[in-house]
Amino acid sequence: MKKIYRILLGVIIGGALGFAYYYFIGCKSGACPITGNPWISTLYGAGMGVLFTMPGTPKKAGSSQNS
Repeated sequence: MKKIYRILLGVIIGGALGFAYYYFIGCKSGACPITGNPWISTLYGAGMGVLFTMPGTPKKAGSSQNS
């Protein structure tokens, strides 16, 4: 259950940061595909939040990467 909450928190924080980027820095002319639309920038930020909070593959204790 903790993984779900962590991912959900990443979506919320990422979406908020995406909207903040649109609001404060975004492209006002509409020529920029990501930052010209608040919906797209919010979804993009939420997607980035998911990518940052997704758990990676677990490392095995006894294996080494050396050849």
